[in-house]
Amino acid sequence: FLGSVPFGLLLAKAFKLGDLRQIGSGNIGATNVLRTGRKGVALLTLLLDGGKGAAAYLIANSMYGPDVGVIACVAVVVGHLFPVWLKFRGGKGVATTLGVLLAVSWPVGIATCFTWLATAALFRFSSLAAIVAMIAAPIWLWLLLDLQRAGNLPPLWPGEPRHVEVAALLSLLVILRHYANIRRLIARTEPKIGNKAD
Repeated sequence: FLGSVPFGLLLAKAFKLGDLRQIGSGNIGATNVLRTGRKGVALLTLLLDGGKGAAAYLIANSMYGPDVGVIACVAVVVGHLFPVWLKFRGGKGVATTLGVLLAVSWPVGIATCFTWLATAALFRFSSLAAIVAMIAAPIWLWLLLDLQRAGNLPPLWPGEPRHVEVAALLSLLVILRHYANIRRLIARTEPKIGNKAD
């Protein structure tokens, strides 16, 4: 239910930007909010969508233990992708997954964010940046754990082997939600960042 809270849609209505589902791509995420021209509202959407991902893990992990924390990681992203009160038509889960990663292992979350930023800056495709970042996320986490096992990083840096599997699952879910974007990227019809269409 926490994942299902459509912050982009709620903020668009609060700031009188119209129904986000009728704007641009019709998506409820920060990228589509940005198409309204309100960068501040888009940033707030990004932070809140990421925040609910982090909150779900942190609350579940602290109150019920790491096993439930892992379940919460998946549940909050699934909730965002398929919100119960929007007829299961939600966002693409990038920001929420980044929030989960930052809560689970902040070095991996930061590395994944930088991967998104670098790809977006280089190619100017938000969807491509999301896909590359999601592919990189479980790899970053695996590298972190491998360096810890080799004694090259302090063991205090967060991250557990099972989190690699969770990161891989979340990445797969987000990439699958970008199916239409992948088709447009292959057809070279995907608009770049700043364009009106998705």
